Amino acid sequence: MKTSKFDIADYIDSPEMITEYLNVVLAEGNESDFIVALGNIAKSKGMSKIANETGLSRPSLYKALADGSKPQFETIMKVLRAIGGQIQINPTTEENSAVHSH
Repeated sequence: MKTSKFDIADYIDSPEMITEYLNVVLAEGNESDFIVALGNIAKSKGMSKIANETGLSRPSLYKALADGSKPQFETIMKVLRAIGGQIQINPTTEENSAVHSH
């Protein structure tokens, strides 16, 4: 889904919006969609700020968060922390999930 004249970065301006946006992308998209979403949020917060907080250069960030790139998990975690997010694991709701309580 490609849109023009619309920049999602203009709309993700609160922690709640960022969380909602990333959760929707995680639920409905694929890994590449999530990377692009992280890039959108990083842009909305300012790539220079994110670069400072992650210790990565701006060119490295743009490259890592580009469509089709495969950044290291460490990079994803650094960017998530810099934008004020965290990963939380929840059990899947599918009946066939192999999660057992002890």
